[in-house]
Amino acid sequence: MKDHEYFVYIMSSRSGTLYIGMTNSIYRRALQHKRGEIGGFSSQYHCDRLAYYESFDDVHKAIGREKQLKGWKRAKKIALIESKNPRWQDLAEKWGAEMLFAGESINKLSS
Repeated sequence: MKDHEYFVYIMSSRSGTLYIGMTNSIYRRALQHKRGEIGGFSSQYHCDRLAYYESFDDVHKAIGREKQLKGWKRAKKIALIESKNPRWQDLAEKWGAEMLFAGESINKLSS
């Protein structure tokens, strides 16, 4: 296991709005987005589907990549997502599911 791991990720809403962020735990952050715990733009536009992510072992590289992606035009961001995830599947759809009891909502999971 790596000492430090950082992720740049793209969340999308069902209507296609994109949100780009960076974290040191893609698992935790994706679940936070799903629960609406990431305020501002992300929760306002319901960006709760993990469309794409990359990992880095250096925080400065991750920050640089996040800034780079945020500067791209929408078409280039979409091409990046579709190069790895052509069907726009929610890459975190099943994350946390093993912690649920029958009939329980993913929104009940705690950090």
